[in-house]
Amino acid sequence: MKQTHMQGETLFFTFTLSHRVNDRWKLSQRVKQLRIENKLLCNMSANITHFFSQPQREDLPVNTNRRTFLAQASAVAASPLLGSYSLLGAAENSPKKKIAFLGTTVYQHSHAQHILDRLALGYSWNGAWQNPRLDIASVYIAQTPENDLSQDRIERYQLKQYSSIADSLTLGTGKLAVDGVVLIGEHGDYPMNEKGQKLYPRYKWFKECVKVFETSGRAVPIFNDKHLSTNWKECAEMVADSKRLDFPFLAGSSLPVTRRFPAIDIPHGTPMSESVCVAYGGADSYDIHALETAQCMSERRKGGEVGIRSVHALEGPQMWEELAKPERANTRKLMVAALTRSHNLPVKGGYYTDRITFDWARKVFPTGRAYFIEHLDGFRTTMVQVAIHDFNYAGMRSDNDEIISCQMYLPMPNQGSSTADFFHPLTHHIEEMILTGKAAYPVERTLLTSGMTLAAVESLHRGQVLINTPQMNVRYQVDPKSTFWDN
Repeated sequence: MKQTHMQGETLFFTFTLSHRVNDRWKLSQRVKQLRIENKLLCNMSANITHFFSQPQREDLPVNTNRRTFLAQASAVAASPLLGSYSLLGAAENSPKKKIAFLGTTVYQHSHAQHILDRLALGYSWNGAWQNPRLDIASVYIAQTPENDLSQDRIERYQLKQYSSIADSLTLGTGKLAVDGVVLIGEHGDYPMNEKGQKLYPRYKWFKECVKVFETSGRAVPIFNDKHLSTNWKECAEMVADSKRLDFPFLAGSSLPVTRRFPAIDIPHGTPMSESVCVAYGGADSYDIHALETAQCMSERRKGGEVGIRSVHALEGPQMWEELAKPERANTRKLMVAALTRSHNLPVKGGYYTDRITFDWARKVFPTGRAYFIEHLDGFRTTMVQVAIHDFNYAGMRSDNDEIISCQMYLPMPNQGSSTADFFHPLTHHIEEMILTGKAAYPVERTLLTSGMTLAAVESLHRGQVLINTPQMNVRYQVDPKSTFWDN
């Protein structure tokens, strides 16, 4: 038993040493020296394994052997041969990766404020405080209205502000000098087009980043807040650029990664027939949140995502007439299931006026909006916006008609929350992408939900007509691992 226990500890110790060396190798720029260090530690690791694999001498206690050997190993780890980094402190003492923060405007409860504060100060995570894991090397803020907080934050966090996107990425050197870009093109004074879309500069700023990448001969990860652009070709081009230059690209809403009640996910590979999200908000604004709520569940179905065939947006009486059709029976069931997950249904005298049914909803929500989306594999997505204040999901299995439902928790400031903590997991995923060089979920999700939003806006603009979407044949698969906030 002693021998088995010691071998287990040996393997753990060996793995720890290897893991620390790997971390140091990634973080240190002193490649030549680290090759020597790595070779030394590999030899030491092999010696440890060999040492503890030998039969223990009966006349020498096992614990004495282990203590003596570990003391010798610690002495080697502290040797000057290992340079300025200690074996156990290399990763912790290494410089943080640098990021450029690009924001349209920073004021209370703007997206740029939410994310900048979390990147600079940290956030609560897993029952503790998560300190910042990245160094904000530069800040570019396009607009400073009367309620501006950008100058307060720049002074508070001792940040350096630049007057252009290019300088923010190059730190004034003319060459890319950061390890990641956080692009928050949301909020601010920007014009609207004839369709009611606010023309944020996400695509333009993204292309400026790409230009710096191309000039510098290297690229770094980019995060883009919410949908990609107001033009499908621009959306597709952004994703194509990330593939062409081979850099991680993360985008979208906080809804897919926030807490869920209950904390469930669609089991990966589940056969499904339809997803419904019942939420609130306007077109080309909160609809992207509702669509990402549904899509982050739908994409886990058997076969993965294959793209969409058409989008039909309807409002008011026309919406309810479509939902009442016989072929929408399952949609109605899912809508009711989603509504029962809401914490914000209308009440009278402290409680509902009747049971939660389709007929009840039709009566209490006479004005509403819905997007009816047909996927290329026969799957359906339906998004319904009514006068509630949360995001609720329900999906149906195609093999047994089981309904899976939950609420994606979005505690808005001044509505039971003070700090919009659903930005915690989104910030965490931004940091993880820049630290690891890998996005937690495919950008194709947001490419497709951007397309859904654009087609729905077009449908409304043309008088609530069906819009065919042959260009949106976006295929992708997701990892089985869930990415929502469950700690």
